[in-house]
Amino acid sequence: MARNGNSGAPELMVLMRSTASSDEVDHIVGLIQESGAGAHVDQSGEATVIGVIGQRAQIAALPFEGLPGVERVVPLRKGFKWVSREYLDRDTVIDICGRKVGGRHFALMAGPCAVESYEQTLQAAKDVKAAGGTLLRGGAFKPRSSPYAFQGLGVRGLEILSAVGQETGLPVATELMDARDLEPVLEHIDLIWIGARNMANFNLLSELGRVRKPVMLKRGMSATVEELLMAAEYVAKEGNEDIILCERGIRTFERSTRFTLDIGAIPVLKAETHLPVIVDPSHAAGKRPLVAPLARAAVAAGADGLIVETHPNPEHALSDAAQQLPSGSFGGFVREMEQLLAVDGKTISR
Repeated sequence: MARNGNSGAPELMVLMRSTASSDEVDHIVGLIQESGAGAHVDQSGEATVIGVIGQRAQIAALPFEGLPGVERVVPLRKGFKWVSREYLDRDTVIDICGRKVGGRHFALMAGPCAVESYEQTLQAAKDVKAAGGTLLRGGAFKPRSSPYAFQGLGVRGLEILSAVGQETGLPVATELMDARDLEPVLEHIDLIWIGARNMANFNLLSELGRVRKPVMLKRGMSATVEELLMAAEYVAKEGNEDIILCERGIRTFERSTRFTLDIGAIPVLKAETHLPVIVDPSHAAGKRPLVAPLARAAVAAGADGLIVETHPNPEHALSDAAQQLPSGSFGGFVREMEQLLAVDGKTISR
């Protein structure tokens, strides 16, 4: 649901009846505008929802209750407005080049941690597609703890991803670390993700709010659920509401896994926001044998998708070798997820 960026956020919403006429909707919008407030009209669902944007004192006295066509008026009390389920009480479904995420549409994103070569990326993509994956992931810019570790191929990696995506017909996704790289990323990539280290880079998030590409926002390793939602609000307030949230594990005292996958965050997020919520079991696990069990838990908890690292030869990967699944056997992983999804009436979007 795209809209123009707005410096304000909705303080309340007017829910119209499903039988409300266009004249009744226009009348409400007119009252809002006459008061000096702004109106955001969403007609994508069964009934029209009008977000009222302005100062609370400015809009508190507006006589919406009882007007023709009005079902009810709901004040928005959360600090995050546009992304809250208070504002939109239905699941947002995001379209990525025909592959849908959200609602009954489950996304299975997979591919190498890092783009290392054209041949490696192409083989991984072919394996992901043959297994029934939704989208090819691959890192062109790699944030590494050590400055001496492989940092990715940069723009060349973007070009490889784009070429492989065109050859296989898979949409492609990569991480954006720096706003200076936004132009080439927009040129080559279908889904942009913001990694855990940049979740609180609010200038970068605001910049992505002004583009027309879907954005996936990973939870920071020490961030609360509310902080993740407030980060998403930075993107949404600028006009881009095609946002996917990603739980990828948080840092705790436990060291048996790379991070601690917060399974409880999935139903909490689903209750708090209308945005799709996916899970990254690869980074949470840090160990190949643990990826599938964590993925099963995520599906059972109601996740809208998974983003999984796969590689044709994981032992020789230039980054995250220990957690990447062999792409050649990825089909077995996919079939296992499909069996679980069927219980909940979901299907993988292809």
